[in-house]
Amino acid sequence: MYRSGSSSIIACSTDICGSYYTQDLTFPLQSSDNETVTGDYYVKSTLDNISWGFLPNRDSEPILTVPSGSTVTFDTVSHEGILEDQGRDPVKYFGQYGVSSDMVLDDAKAIAASDDPHDFLADGPHVVTGPIAVEGAEPGDVLKVEVLDLAPRVPYGVITNRHFKGALPDEFPEKERLETASVENPEAYGDVSVFCPIHQEDGIWYGTVDDNGTEMKFPLSPFLGIMGVAPDTSEKVSTVPPINVGGNLDINELGVGATLYLPVEVEGAKFYTGDPHFVQGDGEVALTALEGSLRGTVRLTLLKAGDSSIPKTSEKFTQAFAETEKYWIPIGLNEDLDEAMKQSVRESVNFLSNQFNLDRAKVYAYLSAGVDYEVSQVVDKTKGIHALIPKVDFRDILTLKLNAGSKSIDVGISSNQFYVPLRETMEALGYTVEWDGATNSIVMTKDGKSVTAVVESNIYNADGQNIVLTSSPFISEDGVTMLPVSALSDAAGLSVNWTTSGSVVTGSVQ
Repeated sequence: MYRSGSSSIIACSTDICGSYYTQDLTFPLQSSDNETVTGDYYVKSTLDNISWGFLPNRDSEPILTVPSGSTVTFDTVSHEGILEDQGRDPVKYFGQYGVSSDMVLDDAKAIAASDDPHDFLADGPHVVTGPIAVEGAEPGDVLKVEVLDLAPRVPYGVITNRHFKGALPDEFPEKERLETASVENPEAYGDVSVFCPIHQEDGIWYGTVDDNGTEMKFPLSPFLGIMGVAPDTSEKVSTVPPINVGGNLDINELGVGATLYLPVEVEGAKFYTGDPHFVQGDGEVALTALEGSLRGTVRLTLLKAGDSSIPKTSEKFTQAFAETEKYWIPIGLNEDLDEAMKQSVRESVNFLSNQFNLDRAKVYAYLSAGVDYEVSQVVDKTKGIHALIPKVDFRDILTLKLNAGSKSIDVGISSNQFYVPLRETMEALGYTVEWDGATNSIVMTKDGKSVTAVVESNIYNADGQNIVLTSSPFISEDGVTMLPVSALSDAAGLSVNWTTSGSVVTGSVQ
């Protein structure tokens, strides 16, 4: 799910299936078009605000300093279309696919035309925006990053397979790389880039790979591939391999509603982001995801050492960790995939045993039966494995709360889904709630927008568009209409981010 925009260049149909509903978008979303900026601070990807191929380190000067709890909107730029094997000319590169110059981002044009001595064969490919210092951050603290909003800036992206990279580096690309390869002769690199327009069908945004009229179509699920804080080193740090303080994690669970915890190693933390993805499969096997520029808004909150909200993965928190409404996500990173798996399992055992005072042997048994381990990616030199530990499995020891407006509302569980009282929650968020007994429907309105839910129906209606979700409202035994928490984001377009503190799990509605 992602939100933003005012008027769409692509018409919407009436029925929506799944959780990828978005309000209308306007393309291109240039940095001069800032009406939809929602953060307290706005960071553009100007030449002064980015680095190309390298992460910020302890010596990097912050471009901005913000107080803890600030929301920051970033205009990120995808590297695809500006690299040397694509001619380092995005207007020419995208023009061959019918994209006009005014539909190419101005910041992408400026980066490609700059005198940045980017070395295609030696440097990382990514454009990194930042760093942002957070007031009071010191080594030993933790930076909590909540993803609040993501919106595509252009209606197209690129998937690329490059020589000597990807899951099958000795087999793909099947084109030969020639010695004459250069920015002036990009075709000689023999790399394969696939242009992918995005479009709406029945309200869902899709990417499409076209092969002579045969379409391979897949729904979008945007996230920022790079989110991290500066490592404690003066050496140049490539953007390619993920590291313990984040960087190129490429975990596709980190979309809107996700919370990422990063260990602070330097004063100010120095947060940065980049490598925007429209969607990525687990493994990212060809080398890249569907890469596409995003406008993203995050909240940066400082957790001082000893804060109860820091995940208890070890005595000293040193490894990135994430959570969503559904899952806790311990992360393993290593050049050896087996070792990455071991690290993720160790992090899982440590987290559950330390966080909830559970027996390690029993936790290990539970992980074997109840938890999936996914391959984040196998293409970034350092490989990634992450666990998806279902929170509902711990319902007997958790206290669940939702902060809606000024109210703290109890969260219940039914059919392995989080639920809240509909009227109490929506009125706390400023909605007017009306009940229609004839149709068993509830109409919720705010600021000229409406959402309709029907009891025992998984079809919702948002401003005239039907949205088919996996969970339905129901009436509890004491006569209270209960709403799935997921409907707040998937139907009402709100973001809900989650924090675990001890055994209390709290969602906060943005």
